[in-house]
Amino acid sequence: MALTVTTESQKLSSADDSDGVSINMVIRQDPFSITLDAAALLAVSILLVLGMHFVDHFAFEAMIILVPVMLLIHNDYLNFLKLGPGGTPSTPRGYARLTFYRLFTLRDPFTPPPRNPSQVPSAGILSQRPLLYRPGPRPSVAGLAPQRQLNQHGSLKAYNRLCAAIESLCARLPQKFVTATSCLEKHGFALFSRHPVNVCGNGEICHLHTSDKSMHMNLHPDDIKEVLEKGWGERHPLAFGKSWIMAPVPNTFCLIYAPRDESDMRIVNKIIEAAIWYTTAEQVEVQLEA
Repeated sequence: MALTVTTESQKLSSADDSDGVSINMVIRQDPFSITLDAAALLAVSILLVLGMHFVDHFAFEAMIILVPVMLLIHNDYLNFLKLGPGGTPSTPRGYARLTFYRLFTLRDPFTPPPRNPSQVPSAGILSQRPLLYRPGPRPSVAGLAPQRQLNQHGSLKAYNRLCAAIESLCARLPQKFVTATSCLEKHGFALFSRHPVNVCGNGEICHLHTSDKSMHMNLHPDDIKEVLEKGWGERHPLAFGKSWIMAPVPNTFCLIYAPRDESDMRIVNKIIEAAIWYTTAEQVEVQLEA
């Protein structure tokens, strides 16, 4: 006889790779579960009966509540570690900080932030050539910092091509752009503007994640609206904007899903150009090499 209790199951990640290149890291989020065989179930029943008769009822009630709560917290902490390195240290202190920020996270990551006509640039650029709709369902996404895709991972080939295109841009315009390690993620490849108009993380325009091949970037609210409507990304849960506590990232901070094929690559490349536009107020072409 077995009794299984499962709460809030999250999808497991898959290591699918359309180019036949293996994913170098599998991101997994495990559900919380407890399995009791017959002997364990009998032991728990006996302990409950003895506790009701010999333990102070307030202390006993507290124990009944605290045990599953501690198990849930432990499972949640392990899932936090499984997301891999990111902007938050993989430590109990880092986990506690994120737990606090959960009180303020966006409830709807698919609604764009308010538009401010007085800001520079005053409008986005994706409306000039609207994006195609992203085929298929959205990927499953988990985490705050780090925030990662759990499935539909991009290929290493696509990641390397995007990095090469960004490095080519910096070689072509070294007075305007430079690459370095992300100062927001503190890991991973990032593009920076030397003279940003909208400053985030020392002029960081975007950064790419080596694990799932997704990326984070800042976009104009007009372009965020286009990205959300066409299914290419979602807002970062910590981009909650004005509150009595300062948000760790701007309300224009977004996750862009990993490109799965050549068609996705061209769309994502246009979105990176939109991120450059928002950060620098200058329209620049990022050239994808074959």
